[in-house]
Amino acid sequence: MNFRNPDVRELDKLFSALRTVAVVGLSPKPDRPSHFVARALQKLGLRIVPVRPAVGAILGVRAYARLADIPFAVDVVDVFRAPAEVPALVEECVNLKLPALWLQEGVVHETAARQARDAGLFVVMDRCLYKDYAAWCGA
Repeated sequence: MNFRNPDVRELDKLFSALRTVAVVGLSPKPDRPSHFVARALQKLGLRIVPVRPAVGAILGVRAYARLADIPFAVDVVDVFRAPAEVPALVEECVNLKLPALWLQEGVVHETAARQARDAGLFVVMDRCLYKDYAAWCGA
């Protein structure tokens, strides 16, 4: 059975409560897609939490080496990493009881996405969080 993304009603529910986004793989380089997406989400009023080892801050926000290091709740984990790294991220999200996982465009790992969903996470795969959220809020 192929993985299916949530429908419009389910996305509406997620976006209605969305305030804080942990961006795994957020690059400090402005020309990278992760940087553009995170900056655009910030401009739409969302709190961005960079998750990237060996970087102090990105977009004026303290960066954390791992999801487990973030000392407050996040609403969604937005992933800009290679598909091969997704299973370990799913395991971390499940262990931390995080509510939602968003795999950006080009990040596809059907088995891991199904495992995350089976563990109770809200999961979106191979879509851009910024594009969908901007369209939802009319930006």
